[in-house]
Amino acid sequence: MQKEKREVELVVISDVHLGTYGSRAEELNNYLNSINPTTLVLNGDFIDIWQFNKHYFPTSNMQVIKTITSMLSKGTTIYYITGNHDEMLRKFNGFSLGQFHIVNKLVLNLDAGKAWLFHGDVFDTAMKHSKWIAKLGGKGYDLLIALNTLVNWVSEKFGRGRVSLSKKVKDSVKGVLKYVNNFEETAAEIAIENGYDFVICGHIHQPALKQISVKQGKVMYLNSGDWIENLTALEYNEGNWILKRYDEKDYLKNHSALRNHKENFKEALNYESLLKEVINHAANVN
Repeated sequence: MQKEKREVELVVISDVHLGTYGSRAEELNNYLNSINPTTLVLNGDFIDIWQFNKHYFPTSNMQVIKTITSMLSKGTTIYYITGNHDEMLRKFNGFSLGQFHIVNKLVLNLDAGKAWLFHGDVFDTAMKHSKWIAKLGGKGYDLLIALNTLVNWVSEKFGRGRVSLSKKVKDSVKGVLKYVNNFEETAAEIAIENGYDFVICGHIHQPALKQISVKQGKVMYLNSGDWIENLTALEYNEGNWILKRYDEKDYLKNHSALRNHKENFKEALNYESLLKEVINHAANVN
């Protein structure tokens, strides 16, 4: 029997990077199929247009899009906040189709206070002044993630756990910690100056939920992390925020139903099946 979906008022995910080798689309799809959110915010870099390759967009990536469009059809309000890796969509800022909206930033008046949501690349000086360096870094990161995928495949074959090469690289570079701290403090200061109770970002792939105090005051800083290494989402219910981390054990009970769902979806994308469906439909209409 399929597990009943959890009702959630607001869910924020970011940095899914669909279309890249490192995107953990299958895990994200498991998570999305376990919840029924009133509002879903995709906070930037959902589809990685920078690294997009028309020859690589596996079924698991398509499943995520199908699951989200299914949520839309069932009444979920979805905000797509643009990031740097999907910056081409910024020209569509303000576009709305039913309950689907493309925006560059978002303000939500929650029961617990006013929340300010944006991707966060606006604070990245590499993005402002040397975009080509940022893109080169993105390709290097993608290559590292691809290598990491191979390493983890071998590691799991030998019964060992997953490792994160990119996390080890980040932890070994002293400047990374300073950059993260500066990013968080900058976001907090601007949020306080403008009277926000919560500031919610993505971009730096560092999940967080903490109160930041500066000279001007204090604010709750939240970062939704990513779906490459951390596999995290922010959930808001009845005035409270939690940082939800993906755990495979939560979905093992429903593994059979998920596997059948994937097989049915794969069959739905099969060319022969689509052709047969069109021909049968035409015959029935006549």
